[in-house]
Amino acid sequence: MKSGHGAPVSPDSRRHAVSSDAGGKRLVVLISGRGSNLNALIGACSDGRIPGRVVRVISNRPQARGLDFARQSRIPYAVLDHREYPDREGFDQALAAVIEASAPDLIVLAGFMRVLSDAFVARFAGRMVNIHPSLLPDFRGLDTHARALAAGVEVHGASVHFVTAELDGGPVLMQARVPVHPDDDPETLAARVQTAEHRLYPTAVALICSGRVQAVGDKVYCDGRPLERPLLLDDTLEGMTPCVGQD
Repeated sequence: MKSGHGAPVSPDSRRHAVSSDAGGKRLVVLISGRGSNLNALIGACSDGRIPGRVVRVISNRPQARGLDFARQSRIPYAVLDHREYPDREGFDQALAAVIEASAPDLIVLAGFMRVLSDAFVARFAGRMVNIHPSLLPDFRGLDTHARALAAGVEVHGASVHFVTAELDGGPVLMQARVPVHPDDDPETLAARVQTAEHRLYPTAVALICSGRVQAVGDKVYCDGRPLERPLLLDDTLEGMTPCVGQD
């Protein structure tokens, strides 16, 4: 494992939030690539839209471009190259140890291209979210934009969901809808969805960090009430009360 500059990893391995942290909720962000959603989250923490801060960035790829955002923002980071571990379980155990050393309130997957083991997911149940480039449950897995175009859908988008053992199958808390244009190809559609993601992910994470949204089992609760359908980004305004998206 390689670590970046910043304060050393805390020896505190508690699994739950440090609620008295003066900087708000503690976020650990996992990346594998460009890190554009990481950058959006860092910006939202810096300007107060998220009541929290990114305390560590972790990548499974040493050359991930997103690590530059951590360096630029002086956020401690770590690299755990999954190729150096004999199996998935060994990597996940090492990853869990680094995460827990930072005592996070929330683990945020931002383009983290690894399928996590059931044991790992269970360890952080209710405290780990992911963003997926489709309107779940449609188009789980890869190549979502090409598949959406092939299916002829008129509306595409992105979803933020709590992570469960089922790939892209955890309860969805918020979505952003994006129109599909007649002349779209996978690249143009992907660019439009990514722009929406950069608004969607900080908004969803802010709701979790504020305590308004939480996962209980396979249900998402907002303002203490179960959501019957995901929140929509355009309906989610700062200071909204009560939560929208409920029947």
